[in-house]
Order: sequence, then structure tokens, then C-alpha cells
Amino acid sequence: MKGALEPPAPAGSPAPAEATPAARPTRVTARDLARATATRRRRSASLKLWTGTVCTLLVVVPVALAQLLPLPGANDQDLSRRRLAPLTDGHLFGTDQLGRDLLSRVLHGGQVSLSIGVLAVLVSGLIGIVAGAAAGYFGRWVDAIVSRLLEAQMSLPLLMMLLLVVALFGPSVTVITCVIAIAQWPEVARLTRSLVLVEREKPYVAAARVLGLRQIAILARHIIPNIVRQASLVVLLLLAQAVLLESALSYLGAGPQRPFATWGRIISDGQDYITTSWWLVTLPGLVIALLVVGVNLLGDGLRDRTRRRATEGS
Repeated sequence: MKGALEPPAPAGSPAPAEATPAARPTRVTARDLARATATRRRRSASLKLWTGTVCTLLVVVPVALAQLLPLPGANDQDLSRRRLAPLTDGHLFGTDQLGRDLLSRVLHGGQVSLSIGVLAVLVSGLIGIVAGAAAGYFGRWVDAIVSRLLEAQMSLPLLMMLLLVVALFGPSVTVITCVIAIAQWPEVARLTRSLVLVEREKPYVAAARVLGLRQIAILARHIIPNIVRQASLVVLLLLAQAVLLESALSYLGAGPQRPFATWGRIISDGQDYITTSWWLVTLPGLVIALLVVGVNLLGDGLRDRTRRRATEGS
């Protein structure tokens, strides 16, 4: 009777403690969360990203600071110090067949190789994004022309085509940069075209058309800024391929001519002494491999992180 005569609680007062539902028990533990597929993918992307960054910086930073490091000149010869082993008389990488400091030649040669690679991927990225975006957005005859050009170029042997063009126009830095850029633009164009095909069907593009914006303005101001991040990841991955192509051309004698000391030429000059002076070929090859692995891991890590954020956002 006493409970029935009590006045009702005010509307704003909190509910009694016993009325609060208890938290539901769960069988998911912290160990299960750590072993989940999403967690493993996140850790894998972070590991790739950090490993790739470290490997890339180990090569790029010394190459960029080659002029400031206390090293002998890349072309300074001392025949009394020919083919010294690594860590001998202050030569970290040893010396080559003409007594030149191998580390200095690798770092100065890396400036040429990386400059060609960076310029080539920037030009190829620009061409690929413009051509792929135009083909994906406008379609019809524009898409037909770009697609036929892609198929024609991708059907040709890449290295043979590069050698032919270099033989016709000469092995200068400008020619090699342009040749590598033209050889790589199809990869960027194919991805950009597929991304634009998806973006052009989204509501914001239809709204822009209703508002009366021109087709070029819609493509340049709205669509390309939304896909340029994903396309730039492919451009980053192409940097490793560009460095390998330049090294292959230099190794075959079709790269920048002397006095440029590129990585491929250093390996080519030291291959005759590989049985007695292994460092002339092995150490420059390891530098190239470290850069290629680092760039690939960095690109893969950024791509995985971008995909995960896109999945979480959707």
C-alpha cells in the first residue's frame, strides 16, 4: 500500500537504477579483435608504409645530399688505389677499376637516374590523367582513339621500342626522359579512365550538369580532383619502373653518355671484374634493389590505406 500511495516521479528525473538494462555479454575478446582480418590488413598496410618509407629515404636522402657529403669527386681517378675492397682506406664502397670512389659514383649517378625517373613519371602521369579522363568522361570517338592508342602501344615490346627510339634520336637525357614517359602513360590512362567512368555517374556530376556547368569545367573542377589521389599512387609505383628502365638502357649502352655516371653504366663498367671485385656490381645493384623495393612497398601501403578509408567512408 505504501508503494501505491507514493507520488509519480517527475518527467525529467532519471530512471531508477534497477530499470537500466544490463550490458549484453559478448564472447569477442581483445585477442579475437587482434586476429581479425581488418586488423591484420591495417597492420600490414602500416608495416608496408613504414618499411617502404625507410628503404626509400635510405637511398633518396644520400643521393640528394651527395654534393654536401665529404666524398671524393665522382670522376677523380687514382690508379694506385684501383679496386680497393669496401671499408678500405676510407672508401665505404671501395674503388672501381680506375681508382674512383664507388660510393661517390653511386650517389652522383643516382642523381641522374632519379632525375630522369622523376621527370618521366611526372610527364607520363600528366599525359595519362588527361587522356584517361577525357576518354572516360566524353566516351564515343575520344574513348575509341585513346583506347586504340593504348592497345597499340601495349602490344609493342617495351625495351625494344625504347632502344629503337634512342637509336633514332640519340641517347640524351631529354630523349630518354621523354621516351620513358611515353612508354609509361598507358598504365595511368587505363586506371584514370576506369575511375572517371565510375565518377561521372554519381549524383554530384548530374547536379553540376543541371546547374549549367560546362563539360570541361565539370571534368577539371570536380571529377579529376576526386580521382587524382588514386591515380597518383600508380604514378608513384611507376617511379621504380622508370629507374629500372633507365638503368637497363644505360647498362646496354643506350643511356646518358659520359661524363654522366648512371647506375646502369656503373654496373656495366664493373661486370668484367665481377669474379675478382664483386662490389663493383653488387653494391650498385643493391642500391637499385633497395630503392625499387622501397617505392613498391610505399605505394602498396598508401594504396591499401586509401582503399580502407574509402571502404570505411562508404
